[in-house]
Amino acid sequence: MNEDKSARYHRLRRRAGIASAVTTGLLLAGLLATGTSAAVAAAVRAVAPSPVLSVVLCAALLAALHEAAIFPVIRYRTFVLERRYGLSDETFRAWLRDYAVASAIRVVLAVAASHVVYVLLRHAPRWWWLAAAAIFAGAAALLAKLAPVLILPLFYTLRPLSREPLRDRLAALSARAGVPVLGVYEWEMGRRTRRGSAALVGTGRTRRILVSDTMLDLYSEDEIEVVLAHELAHHVHRDIFTALLAESVLILLACFGAACALGLGWRGAGLESSSDAGGLPLLALGGWVVSLSAVPLLNALSRRNERRADRYALALTGQPAAFISAMRRLAAQNLAEEDPPRAALWLFHTHPPIAERIDTARRYRPPGDGG
Repeated sequence: MNEDKSARYHRLRRRAGIASAVTTGLLLAGLLATGTSAAVAAAVRAVAPSPVLSVVLCAALLAALHEAAIFPVIRYRTFVLERRYGLSDETFRAWLRDYAVASAIRVVLAVAASHVVYVLLRHAPRWWWLAAAAIFAGAAALLAKLAPVLILPLFYTLRPLSREPLRDRLAALSARAGVPVLGVYEWEMGRRTRRGSAALVGTGRTRRILVSDTMLDLYSEDEIEVVLAHELAHHVHRDIFTALLAESVLILLACFGAACALGLGWRGAGLESSSDAGGLPLLALGGWVVSLSAVPLLNALSRRNERRADRYALALTGQPAAFISAMRRLAAQNLAEEDPPRAALWLFHTHPPIAERIDTARRYRPPGDGG
């Protein structure tokens, strides 16, 4: 019964994800095909006292329009489905507050990125995309470091873990793995979701262990330890660095795709020049196509890292039984698909199926155990 329910839930989530991507593509293409983007940019230039302000206003309008266009799909995917399938009892007002904050952050980042692109376009029209990629990759790395300090507290309350035996146990586990942490914190997720989670977030001096209150209430200390051991593995194997490197390559390719789209299409879009702010949808469309095309490859890389992290967690803790029970509990609590369709796995899943992960633990043998 639970498997059927989880399969149905994930099928609807996938459809909503596809609908969101299609909405984005149609919006960008529509703005270009109808000449709306060029017309809006011309109107903004008539009232804006400088090219910088013109870009900022056009970028803010485009980002706000995109947020409005995808709002119904995002609401369905992250609020309606979560409540319908018993994963959340969050009120719409609370959900809307979080969505507004996240949306505002996305708009600000979009405006900042657009400003950087157009400054570079004016000063280095041939190679702007290369410089932009370097700047955006650096910003992504900085954001990964600062997110636990600046972004996470906007949505969740974090407090030092009060359960001293568990706190000491997790700190000792991280020390055994050779991964220094700032501290161990309780992650207040229960107000928003019934999902369970543990994480090791940040890098360097911002790295900290987080265990959700929804996990603390239901899981044994052995189960929490093996889940955290999995998270530690990503830092031991430098998966965070690998992910940032892969993201940097994707940013480079997306910027190149945006440059190609702009170079080939700005005249057909009715723009005055390649540095016309009306070309923002063209830039976004080029980068969007490249980013979307890379999803299966990035998912495959993530699944590879997750498999390795599972093996490391088993080796570090030597507790396959706790690993299996934790996976089963997570699957039930988070409504995970035990064995998703192959196409869905390649296109949507960053983790191996639960059934595969449990089988890995069943086949685990400690070093020196010939049985």
